[in-house]
Amino acid sequence: MPSTEPRRNPRPAPTLDEVRYRVPPKSMIPAWLRTWWPALLWSVVIFTASTDTFSSQHTAGVFAAILHWFAPSLSETTFETIHLFIRKSAHLTEYFIFYLLLYRGIRGARIGWHWSWAFAAWFIAAAYAALDEIHQSFVASRTASARDSLLDSVGALVALLVLFLIHRLRRPPPTSDHPSLTAP
Repeated sequence: MPSTEPRRNPRPAPTLDEVRYRVPPKSMIPAWLRTWWPALLWSVVIFTASTDTFSSQHTAGVFAAILHWFAPSLSETTFETIHLFIRKSAHLTEYFIFYLLLYRGIRGARIGWHWSWAFAAWFIAAAYAALDEIHQSFVASRTASARDSLLDSVGALVALLVLFLIHRLRRPPPTSDHPSLTAP
């Protein structure tokens, strides 16, 4: 005999909090852009640093004011040496950071260390360094320099080595199950 009571689901509907953790939030930003935006933004910073605004003639005035405030008796020769050191350190630093951001973009959501990711990021950084020097050849107050491009690539290479060492040190030591390799 058919039941007069309508069919009921014995399980109540889940609450929003129960469902929220199982459903990933829909992002308007694609996943590739979330991993690459820092490297893209940093490439714009590097490009901007290659313009007339950051030429040696313009940065000299800023650094002269700061350095003469700290050391009023600073000679012109000493200032030029410090200014050159600051500018070349900037090359190393900006490409060190750029490499880390490129590696992050290439790695994406994956974890760990892979030499293919490392060398791909280094190659992109080195290629961008060469393109940056070509860009500088078109700026009247700047000069293109193969040495600067090499310095940029060295900055990225140092970042590669530092990142490798960090991953190497964080990896647990291998365990040996072979009886002849263990200490008596």
